[in-house]
Amino acid sequence: MKSLAATGPVISVSLDNGGVVKVEFKSGGKAFVSTGPVTNTCTYAESGKNVTLTCEGDKTVFTVDDDGALSGPPGGFIARLTKKK
Repeated sequence: MKSLAATGPVISVSLDNGGVVKVEFKSGGKAFVSTGPVTNTCTYAESGKNVTLTCEGDKTVFTVDDDGALSGPPGGFIARLTKKK
């Protein structure tokens, strides 16, 4: 998966890092980020191999890996998100 929308419009793609953080990407640039029982409404934008997630004014840039996982910034709270099966 080269991008979230590689196979067409994004309807719903869920990624997580073992259950600590879950990000659900929806069509129209909307995303939902859950940490435990708390879910925040966010937005996202794709540009090349990067996905920028914006939550409450804070931006996090992820790199889309060849396996479809998202790698966050080094030392960041969200290091790697993989597609939930």
